[in-house]
Amino acid sequence: MRRLSTSDAATPDLADFVTATQVAHVRAERDVAKAALSKAEDELLTLSKELRVFRGLQSKLSSTPKWLTPRRAKKDSVGTICVVLSDCHFDEVVRPEEMNDVNAYDRNIAVKRLRRFFDKIVVLTREYLSGLEYDGVVLFLGGDIFSGDIHDELTETNEDTMLGSLLFWSEHIASGIAMLADEFGKVHVPCVVGNHSRRTRKPRSKLRARDNFDWFLAHQLALMFNDDDHVSFQIPESTDAIVPVYDTTYLLTHGDQARGGQGIGGLWPPLLRMRAKKLQNYEAMGSPFDIMVCGHWHQLIQAASNGLIVNGSTKGFDEFASTMNFGFEPPQQALWITVPGNGVVWQAPILVADRKSERW
Repeated sequence: MRRLSTSDAATPDLADFVTATQVAHVRAERDVAKAALSKAEDELLTLSKELRVFRGLQSKLSSTPKWLTPRRAKKDSVGTICVVLSDCHFDEVVRPEEMNDVNAYDRNIAVKRLRRFFDKIVVLTREYLSGLEYDGVVLFLGGDIFSGDIHDELTETNEDTMLGSLLFWSEHIASGIAMLADEFGKVHVPCVVGNHSRRTRKPRSKLRARDNFDWFLAHQLALMFNDDDHVSFQIPESTDAIVPVYDTTYLLTHGDQARGGQGIGGLWPPLLRMRAKKLQNYEAMGSPFDIMVCGHWHQLIQAASNGLIVNGSTKGFDEFASTMNFGFEPPQQALWITVPGNGVVWQAPILVADRKSERW
């Protein structure tokens, strides 16, 4: 018969000790896991709430209001006023002595031209085109609201810093939007960025909109009208905005993606090429458009029948345009009326300059 050794007698106790240690370790890991799970659940709940708020804000800022695309028109005499505000180059200075005395521009002049822009929207539609019942106004913000600091000469001669310009001009643009809302009931503001208001010296592709002061201005304006149901904003994270008005669909883009324009054909070849490429892409993505609206070129082209509306500039002819021998054009912006069924039926320039009142 085998006798138990000392080591054999101690084995059960050692086994019990190892098992108890493992259980304690597992329980400790379980408690840590429970605490981590509880913390993760709390964080998930907080993130879910923030995501709902973010999605709600994004939906509000990236969609068009229902009044722009009613199921059917109320009557034959309804329309929507469409205007473009772009290429203002606020706080840039144009000295008349450098321009053969054909133009001048500074903050005081720009304030008067902006006020004249909003006033003439009312005058042109109420007095020159009476008989229509307007559903509201679409104010296309087409970029280059500021000249920015992308060139050394602008940094040296601008009247204010970019932050100072944002603070000053957001109030003035908001006053104009509020005036339109009081006059016409509804205002929708689609916004895209230009090339001058970017924060970097060289253009960028990634974060192109978010890294631009035009984008920041649009969000600042949207916050100012956050509690006003009569004013809506459409601020995409991309360079384009699709804007339906009744059964006509507009594509708003700044226009700096077009290349060329110096030949005999002028702006038409590069702009029509850009429109054709964009239309091909948007058709492939299931979002075709009828008319491309852009700015950038400081030349007013109101060719809706050709699917193109190009905006002018409130700054007008400047030193760069003069040295490059570009065609002279007075400070002006685009206005047109969109109606159900027939699209664009009336187009007119908004002439914003008045040399006598501007005193130059």
